[in-house]
Amino acid sequence: MMRFKEELATDERAEFHGAIRKVLLLVAVVVVLVLWSLIKGPLSPSSSHTTQPSQSPAPSASRLVGANFGVHKPSPEARKVANWVVHSGDHKNMSFVVVDKKDAKVYVFNPRGELKDASVALLGAAHGDDSAPGIGDKPLSQVLPDEKTTPAGRFIAELGMNTKGEDIVWVDYDAAVSMHRVRANVKAEQRLERLASATPDDNRISFGCINLPPQFYENTLKPTVQLTGAVVYVLPETRSPGETFAAYYDVETRLKLAQR
Repeated sequence: MMRFKEELATDERAEFHGAIRKVLLLVAVVVVLVLWSLIKGPLSPSSSHTTQPSQSPAPSASRLVGANFGVHKPSPEARKVANWVVHSGDHKNMSFVVVDKKDAKVYVFNPRGELKDASVALLGAAHGDDSAPGIGDKPLSQVLPDEKTTPAGRFIAELGMNTKGEDIVWVDYDAAVSMHRVRANVKAEQRLERLASATPDDNRISFGCINLPPQFYENTLKPTVQLTGAVVYVLPETRSPGETFAAYYDVETRLKLAQR
């Protein structure tokens, strides 16, 4: 009987201690919740059970996803076409070249749309955006004045050689249009002087090819085409970019519409 009473007293003490532990645990939980509410503020169902996704601001039209011309100031049309190339990925991760016939400028970009360098250029003497049929098979002596055009459009640049063994970059092989070092063989044409002039008004002199300063050709254009390949975008002068490049769109206009 005495042993039974001792065991009963032991059980009662164990139950008492267990109750004390539960009370202390409950007090600790309450203290933690009070401290948490003081630090973080009251919990709400939305904050305790779900995470609200952060809302990114809509892209601003002033922060275009496009080409970086650096310190150069291209024509509005050249900038719009270069922005479209980068925004759309039309260049297929290759470098790309923008030829602005109206401004007589050539811009060479890396695949990320960052300008590598820019240069003045000499272009076809005749204004127009299409090559004459069969022009690529004609001897130069038979090319008529109104056939000396630099065609507008999208072309894949290819390294090649001309009939004199000089390396060139083909723009339109079928039309025999290429980009190459300026040739000052005919002094009366004053091609070097035309390149050095302050305006593009006298830069129309070639049979259709795009003449470049030798240093720009050798240090920028040729190694770019060799390294990554390049897409050449020759801007039109008698029609719009939308009529020339089938997939073209104005990036700024598209971003503004996306914000509505």
